[in-house]
Amino acid sequence: MLKTLKQNKHYIVFDDSLINKNIECCFDAQFWQENNKVIGSATGRGITWFVQLEKIQGALRHYRRGGLFGKLISDHYFFVGWKKSRSIAEFELLQTLNKVGVNVPKPIAARVVKKHFCYQADLLSEKIPDAQDLVSILQKRSLTALEYQSIAKQIKKMHQAQVNHTDLNIHNILLDKQGRVWLIDFDKCRQQHGESWKEKNLQRLLRSFNKELKKRKINWKLADWKLLMQHY
Repeated sequence: MLKTLKQNKHYIVFDDSLINKNIECCFDAQFWQENNKVIGSATGRGITWFVQLEKIQGALRHYRRGGLFGKLISDHYFFVGWKKSRSIAEFELLQTLNKVGVNVPKPIAARVVKKHFCYQADLLSEKIPDAQDLVSILQKRSLTALEYQSIAKQIKKMHQAQVNHTDLNIHNILLDKQGRVWLIDFDKCRQQHGESWKEKNLQRLLRSFNKELKKRKINWKLADWKLLMQHY
């Protein structure tokens, strides 16, 4: 069940079927370290900590800015309302996608900490077990026709839910050992009316394949794209 804790400067939403203890502490990496629950980490715009919960594995991320501006103000964002904060918005979008059957990580908990006219944000979401992104896989082998069909199916279902994934690329598409396709990283994404943006999503994905073909010599060719599009 979805629950909310709201104080003067804190706003937390969480799924108490996945986590119902120490909710205030669960956004602190040190808490997980002291309880020997850290199972790994990944580095991007900061560190994502992978932690072991009672039922599933989680990924704890503190929101950080990128680019030049991020070097000046690394993790503060202008506050315009709790529900419009990045972690709460991503939490709710993941909930929406889960309800319509798109394979995305389950949202576990999100926090916003208000500081004057700014805020900081954190998100704890499901870590997809035994999964690799398409870049890692394509460096080793080509994808099968069935795998391209599964990728197309998930993107189509996401678009039918009118969700615009503004950073749809092959780093954000995972494939697990059971052959299931997962879509991840919905920061700054949103539900949107209309159709024209869907083609822009797909063109961004195509550019991602071409970029990694040049950069990493992945096992991919234009015919594979045509196959994906046939099943979209």
